[in-house]
Amino acid sequence: MSEEFVILVDGNDNPIGKEEKVRCHLPNGKLHRAFTALLFDNDGRLVLTRRAKEKMLWPGYWDGTFASHPREGETYVSSGERRMPEELGIGGKLDYLYKFEYHVSYKDVGSENEVCGTLIGITEGAEKLQKIEGEIDGIKLISAKDLLLEIREKPEIYCPWMLIALEFLGRADESTLKKYGDALSAWISGEMHEAVLEAINLHLAEDKWRFINEED
Repeated sequence: MSEEFVILVDGNDNPIGKEEKVRCHLPNGKLHRAFTALLFDNDGRLVLTRRAKEKMLWPGYWDGTFASHPREGETYVSSGERRMPEELGIGGKLDYLYKFEYHVSYKDVGSENEVCGTLIGITEGAEKLQKIEGEIDGIKLISAKDLLLEIREKPEIYCPWMLIALEFLGRADESTLKKYGDALSAWISGEMHEAVLEAINLHLAEDKWRFINEED
């Protein structure tokens, strides 16, 4: 299998080189570009996936819908749309929401040190989603109310970047919030904010994650 490279970036998401993917996920991994995607159905339920047991980092944890890394020459959106069929077995359109930076270790195995773009989309064919061997072991649709209960009961079973992406949903630009208002309305609440923030704090310290304000 050929080596896969990711894009190294500075804290403002400016490309500064590239590095082999596994090297970037060792305990002292370098800051690099990634994305996480959240797909909702027409009833506002979020598609969650459980990371395959073969994964180097956070195997068996529940994630957002899918996550990966842009290649050179790709935007966050184009990389997400390329990766979707490889992760879920279906294609679809995505929109960009925002980006954040975070650095979190997984036991003594490795770490995530990423500037992470967050993507959003609506799927009308959730029943067609596939569990791809080596990528996903489980798929489920969940309402904001039910995920809120699960996060309060078992916050440790969720990937930290997925929680951070949910925490910042209310900070998307107005046009995107309007476009996805029906899906997002139940997800942007004080209760969700409190539960997600508490769960994030179990995974990493406050100074290890931040919203990237692109207007600065």
